[in-house]
Amino acid sequence: MVWLQKLFTKTNNDNSFNANDDNRDWVSLNPDKFGNSQIYFSTHEEIDLYELEELCDSVGWARRPLRKVKKALEHSYLVVSAWEVRGNKKIMIGFARATSDHAFNATIWDVVIHPRFQNKGLGKVLMQYMIRKLRSDDISNVTLFADPQVVEFYRRLGFILDPEGIKGMFWYPD
Repeated sequence: MVWLQKLFTKTNNDNSFNANDDNRDWVSLNPDKFGNSQIYFSTHEEIDLYELEELCDSVGWARRPLRKVKKALEHSYLVVSAWEVRGNKKIMIGFARATSDHAFNATIWDVVIHPRFQNKGLGKVLMQYMIRKLRSDDISNVTLFADPQVVEFYRRLGFILDPEGIKGMFWYPD
């Protein structure tokens, strides 16, 4: 079974923490909400598909074929992961990705925060980080798809439903 996991895992990452990595953006947290947690965002961290699947399972998302998740990550414009550091170990506690035309538009997908960190402001900070990264690449139109229970969360971040009468349309195979 280990060979199957290695097939869908980008690295043999043992989740050990290397404090010398400069590709981390440390998050300033309210100690009243987060205790002694040390959390950082990364756009360079290798994503273990099984760890991502566990994170998605923690919020009740339906399972997706790992080969398709891997392909989606490979073709994403921006992938951001959030990590909690405990001693010399790191644990993925958040994730989001975006696709883009590399010029005008980006769509954010798969925003997930571990339940232990929800309702503490980490999702808001992750979304602000995503938008800041996209805007730094001069992408001005950012869209996303939201389940009904999280529409208000995105509305508080400045997203609006049906701007200027634009209607999203979908095509699905029969």
